[in-house]
Amino acid sequence: MYDVIVSGAGPAGSRCAEILARNGFNVALIERDTNWRKPCGGGLSARIMNKYYPQLRKLNPVLKKGGFMFSADFHKIEYNWEGFGGDSVVMDRLELDNLIRDIAVEAGAELFDKNISFDFIIKNQKKIGIKTKTTSGTKEYLGKIIVIADGMSSKLAVKSGLRERWKIENIGLAKCSIIEGKTDFDETKSYIYFRPYKGYGWVFPIDDKRINIGCGTFEEDNLNYNLNQIYDDFINNPNIKQYFSGSNYKNKWTGAFPLPAKGILEKSLYGDNIMIVGDAAGFVSPISGEGIHPSIVSGQVAAETAIKAIDEDDISKKSLKSYKQHPNIKKIIRNFKLKRSMVEFFYENEGKNLDIMFKLAEADEDFKTQVINMFFSNAAPSNEFFTKVRASSM
Repeated sequence: MYDVIVSGAGPAGSRCAEILARNGFNVALIERDTNWRKPCGGGLSARIMNKYYPQLRKLNPVLKKGGFMFSADFHKIEYNWEGFGGDSVVMDRLELDNLIRDIAVEAGAELFDKNISFDFIIKNQKKIGIKTKTTSGTKEYLGKIIVIADGMSSKLAVKSGLRERWKIENIGLAKCSIIEGKTDFDETKSYIYFRPYKGYGWVFPIDDKRINIGCGTFEEDNLNYNLNQIYDDFINNPNIKQYFSGSNYKNKWTGAFPLPAKGILEKSLYGDNIMIVGDAAGFVSPISGEGIHPSIVSGQVAAETAIKAIDEDDISKKSLKSYKQHPNIKKIIRNFKLKRSMVEFFYENEGKNLDIMFKLAEADEDFKTQVINMFFSNAAPSNEFFTKVRASSM
């Protein structure tokens, strides 16, 4: 019998398992495949390195000093945070997830690889553990608390009764590659390209020899556009191809993936002896798609909630409610709601408002600051901001 079973050893699950293990709890960390690379841009904020994983700096990643955002018609905003403590990095997700998982194991979590969680063990109408499929058959793990951290495709999240299966209009679909070879992209910058449909593309240099490049759609435009086609169109766009002036480029890996697009599923975060964290609970920022930092926060708060619940011998839904009520979780929910409220405005008339915003920002430094703060500091723009955009669209 484990104190806590964590199903899923990505950033959310591994952080949760690490905190629990460091506090002396017996943790089973269940993972379907430690060699699987999650399709993802791999962008990490300074907060992750400074607050949660200073070990990342030992890998000597290339620090991002700023970046570029482009509207659908390629109006450009350059932003720079050098000297403001906001350096970010980009990592290969396989390398990142392995590092975070190894830290959890070093802390004392017991890792079970090649285990696919598919159902609960139920006794006296209570969920007392989980069942997994392995190459050698079905295995069972018993635990007081179960943390579901196994992503968008989680069977446990649905079978828990806390949430339904994802609907196509509630998710995003994206495809990306890691390409090796010298390009003309600035390795100290990130490149974000908003598209005329609901979606965006990106180029994130990992180092001087590798980039992560991809694009995707979300909500109803998942049905209106073919992912493979828009990916091909994006990577072959002349505004992208101009940076590939060399030769001998190698596509080291390509993958496609769904991601939550509506924000956190507030009514689906917890139940009796169960919490859902990370992608499985919608901890992915609308518009930007950033999910690593909020997922790590959700994993940490779930661990702290589990510690208190076990110490007080109360693992009921009422006790675990403090997970959702934690100030950090409430802050993320507020930030995501703000971004969700602006999605329709941004993408009106095939991205026309985004084009206008970026065009205005090119000519007005104060307006540009509002745009940057809106995307990267979760700051709400002024009423005059929206009025100016709408006036310029007439």
